[in-house]
Amino acid sequence: MQDVLMPLIIVVNYAIELLKLVVLASIVMSWLIAFNVLNTRNRAVYMIMDTLYRITEPVLRPLRRIIPRTGAVDLSPIALFFILWLIQMYLPLIARGL
Repeated sequence: MQDVLMPLIIVVNYAIELLKLVVLASIVMSWLIAFNVLNTRNRAVYMIMDTLYRITEPVLRPLRRIIPRTGAVDLSPIALFFILWLIQMYLPLIARGL
């Protein structure tokens, strides 16, 4: 059982790290667009932002329904980072318990 579970945990851990990087890229892009450093009329910028939105929105949408709005600041990515961190911390413990 352990021979199958450890590679699975490693793959899940890498997937979580990749999701965290995509969310971080989405945050940076949205701030650059908000401060007019990047223009969404540029086709490449629009395509990158659209791709990031399509990847992150299914994960962030449920959190946005739960977390109340705080003006212009979206706290759902912070909550997502915390949840992903908790999952990463408990994955090895779950593997040892099985």
